[in-house]
Amino acid sequence: MKDNPVQTAAPEPSFRDSVDLMFNRAVRFMTLPPGLEQKIRVCNATYTVRFGVRLRGAIHTFTGYRSVHSEHMEPVKGGIRYAPFVDQEEVEALAALMTYKCALVEVPFGGSKGGLCLDPREWDEEELERITRRFTYELVKRDLIHPAQNVPAPDMGTSEREMAWIADQYRRMNTTDINASACVTGKPLNAGGIHGRVEATGRGLQYALREFFRHPEDVARAGLSGGLEGKRVVVQGLGNVGFHAARFLSEEDGARIVGIVERDGVLWNDDGLRVEVAREWLLRNGGLRDCPGGHFSEDGAAALEAECDILLPAALEGVIHRDNAARIRAPLIVEGANGPVTAAADAILREKGTVVIPDLYANAGGVTVSYFEWVKNLSQIRFGRLQRRAEEARHALLVSELERLSADQGLGWTLSPSFKDRYLRGDDEIELVRSGLDDTMRAAYGAMRALWHERPELGDLRTAAYVVAIGRVAASYRAKGL
Repeated sequence: MKDNPVQTAAPEPSFRDSVDLMFNRAVRFMTLPPGLEQKIRVCNATYTVRFGVRLRGAIHTFTGYRSVHSEHMEPVKGGIRYAPFVDQEEVEALAALMTYKCALVEVPFGGSKGGLCLDPREWDEEELERITRRFTYELVKRDLIHPAQNVPAPDMGTSEREMAWIADQYRRMNTTDINASACVTGKPLNAGGIHGRVEATGRGLQYALREFFRHPEDVARAGLSGGLEGKRVVVQGLGNVGFHAARFLSEEDGARIVGIVERDGVLWNDDGLRVEVAREWLLRNGGLRDCPGGHFSEDGAAALEAECDILLPAALEGVIHRDNAARIRAPLIVEGANGPVTAAADAILREKGTVVIPDLYANAGGVTVSYFEWVKNLSQIRFGRLQRRAEEARHALLVSELERLSADQGLGWTLSPSFKDRYLRGDDEIELVRSGLDDTMRAAYGAMRALWHERPELGDLRTAAYVVAIGRVAASYRAKGL
């Protein structure tokens, strides 16, 4: 008698596999010309560079990547991350997500991504600058950083500081390029940056949730009701994205941040946490242990499964996976990170009826405001500079005429000082950026929501988002004659 073969669970799909599986699920509901599906799926090119930098009395060799997924529109766009686990598969998966993300929110870029395999905490600022400049040199000389071809931005482990170094290195190598500032986005304000870029991804998450809660029937699908006020939110990752999203949701929309998960554990308070306090403690101490205002536990993973209204994973990919998806109790998940839900977990959550606002929409605020910065750099002028005072003059003329008519007719009414101050002030750059971002998030949600409701066979918002994005990429390729 033969022994029965041992039954083993299917392996968890990798990040790259998850992106492909989600793509494959979407294209099953589409009719694409022969070969175009494969053309859109595959990554066009990935450049791997290994370079040495003399540091601490020795030569250290670093490995970096720059992947270009799709050039259906140019330049291509995508961040550069510094992390010890960066590899080619991860960079290619992120580049693919950038393609679909840009298409969904109608930002005229193709998808790209870069990474450098290092832990930035192991090097001081001067050493990081030397490493960054050398990495930039290797990419610039191959046109993998260029305002018309490939435009990086900050990502995990990088910030406006690294972007300033990259921009300066590009200028040193292209001294006559008048558009040099547009070679990278996410720069400091004094180096060609734009107001609102640091907060952009977190602000975009806020606008995404606001738009979701504007539609009662969508909210009902998640088993929720009402608006954002009072909703219990668990945030995983209090970096730039998670911090700004949590702060805006709590301070401006009345949501209650009950849990914050970081690498050392979770800080919890059913009555709500003070996000600013937690962030300052994290930056000062490297973790949340002993942070005032909440109860600390080392079991951060369990907090993802805690009862709440909204779960906001805003750190790493793959934190919700095959093994814990069935235990997730949040009825609504909004993806602040790229790929926090694996394809296997996505299927489980879809079966449970959990509503997921997908990453290629929810965290698109960063690339949207990067687009505004790129346009600003190309136009060589700050948004609002030409029209702000003209708007104020027109508004002042209208207010003056209304007050004159009131006095002439003996009506006796006056405009409140607070209204006058707000109405008379012309829009500056930050207000224009937020307006443009809000409009972008509303339009993109409307496009994927329409499919979600019109074609119930799609099943979820993620598949609807992919169908919209892939359709737009396909239209671009067809317009090129492919």
